[in-house]
Amino acid sequence: MTERSGFARWSFRLALLAAVVAVLAVLGHRLGVMDFRLAIFGLLGGALIGLAAVLTGIAGVLVTLMGRKSGTVFAAAGLVIGAIVAAPVLMAMQTGAEVPRIHDISTDLQDPPQFVAVRAVRTPQHNSLERSEPENLAELQREGYPDLAPATIDRHPGLVFEEAVALVKDRGWEIVSVSPEAGTIEATDTTRIMGFKDDVVIRVREGEEGRAVVDMRSVSRVGIGDMGTNAKRIKAFLSDLEKAG
Repeated sequence: MTERSGFARWSFRLALLAAVVAVLAVLGHRLGVMDFRLAIFGLLGGALIGLAAVLTGIAGVLVTLMGRKSGTVFAAAGLVIGAIVAAPVLMAMQTGAEVPRIHDISTDLQDPPQFVAVRAVRTPQHNSLERSEPENLAELQREGYPDLAPATIDRHPGLVFEEAVALVKDRGWEIVSVSPEAGTIEATDTTRIMGFKDDVVIRVREGEEGRAVVDMRSVSRVGIGDMGTNAKRIKAFLSDLEKAG
């Protein structure tokens, strides 16, 4: 009987370990028993183990295909599972390295929409809403997201406000406050995998010739940087809102 490749065995074992570490990090944070820093460290650890599984899996596949030892299936499985665990984390890290390390994004840097009701659900352990850190926050945003701007929509502001409320509900965000008088909507979006909570405020005002001018601000509750999540959320929401009519 042909001996099974050691690379194949280790690839499969490392892949399973990577999956377990990653799942524990996600569940630990979502269940509230693990600090977000520890959860991120766990995800990074799982990704590195997964990468090791991919490399040993490649070696295992090569060795088994050359006919010297058995274990092609185990090597291939380790390679695939390792890649599934490692790829999303490594891609997120790459994205994070390409954007500024900020967590408070606004379409209006001079007069950003203000949170009112959301303040009651945030704690002192969460990031500040005062836009005071870092000191060059506005400059960093301009450099990182030069195309981020208010949306001017050629529809009545009242109608656009109602469409914005409907769009928030369609996205499954938790609505904290809706104020037609102030033209503001405050809500909380929870990220799909890790369960991070980001707070959003949308402001609809009347602009020139009766058009609606929509500003939006999105702020992460924890973490120095957001890996581009807040800006991406704003761009996607305003794009969909413009198409709503």
